[in-house]
Amino acid sequence: MRRREWLTWLTGALGTLPGFPLPARARPQGTEPTPSTSPVNLFEFEPLARQRLPPPVWDYIAQGAADEITLRRNREAFDAIRLKPRVLTNVGTLDTRLDLFGQKLEFPILLAPVAAQRQIHAGAEPEAARGASAAGATLVVSTFASARIEDIARAAPGRVWFQLYVHRDRQVTRDLVQRAEAAGCTVLCITVDSPVIPMRDREKRRGWRLPYTGQLPSPSGRVSPIYADALDPTVTWETVAWIRSFAKIPVLLKGILAPEDAQRAASERVAGIIVSNHGGRNLDTTPATIEALPAVVEAVGGRLTVLLDGGVRRGTDVVKALALGARAVLIGRPYLWGLAVDGSAGVQRVVEILRAELEAAMALCGTPSLAEIRRQLVWPGR
Repeated sequence: MRRREWLTWLTGALGTLPGFPLPARARPQGTEPTPSTSPVNLFEFEPLARQRLPPPVWDYIAQGAADEITLRRNREAFDAIRLKPRVLTNVGTLDTRLDLFGQKLEFPILLAPVAAQRQIHAGAEPEAARGASAAGATLVVSTFASARIEDIARAAPGRVWFQLYVHRDRQVTRDLVQRAEAAGCTVLCITVDSPVIPMRDREKRRGWRLPYTGQLPSPSGRVSPIYADALDPTVTWETVAWIRSFAKIPVLLKGILAPEDAQRAASERVAGIIVSNHGGRNLDTTPATIEALPAVVEAVGGRLTVLLDGGVRRGTDVVKALALGARAVLIGRPYLWGLAVDGSAGVQRVVEILRAELEAAMALCGTPSLAEIRRQLVWPGR
């Protein structure tokens, strides 16, 4: 076989073997993922999910705020960061385990809170929780979940956190926290970046919003049907202190971007923060979360745990976030794509792909454990 023929054969053969998919740009025309082909990365779940979901539901998931500049920036900023691989390190054994808020996690990837998942799959959040648990991951349950927190927690014992929107009725808020604790949620994440309804143009064009769901009492209808009275513009640091006074589980603040707010969170003695711009869905033209992360980490000086969400799609993204100071990352849209495509099995596959990519990236960077992923892995002048 002549050399050129051999190379042609080899390229085709590797594309058919497990673990050797052709890169997207080299994939022959007409072989994009379809319902009959199995996605090999998180991006390939997206078009399959779009095929399965009604256009209004798809827009609700995919949209960002206003011109969607921050939505795009979350992804572009990760792509702009360059990794510095190190060689001749023994990476025969990789260790992705970590301790987080008193829990032992198998890897630093969690599933972010997303409302009303029954619009995506009939099994709703319990289905997503089963997929997450099967992959060894923890799901953060939204206040506006389609299913009862008790049912979701039963679907994934020991692998459920709870996201809280502070209700205008503070007694309702207290009851909700205590209910989540009783159901077995092990961490409380208070969303702090949503005092009002954000400007989302896709929703306005459609004239459609998700129906009200969630753990809260039925809304009064004075505000948006999905958020109702749960978005309270009067929430302050004093409100956080009040919740900490009775919460029995670690309290995190989700939605921190400014170093000044991160520093205040550390002084308020919360257990951790999630560097987040709400997936680009709230205030447009903010920095990408990975851009905001280094200054936030510097501001807290190790006094609390820092997590990150927004734009994570590849195992290399996880390495970059950890190198810049996050202890773990959360994914949102990708596991919803998996849920739409194949229910709990789709969620499980999304997590497993991302975990496998993380491990490959760690090996290629010469970092066999999470503790060895440091700032030096990011190429200077990123």
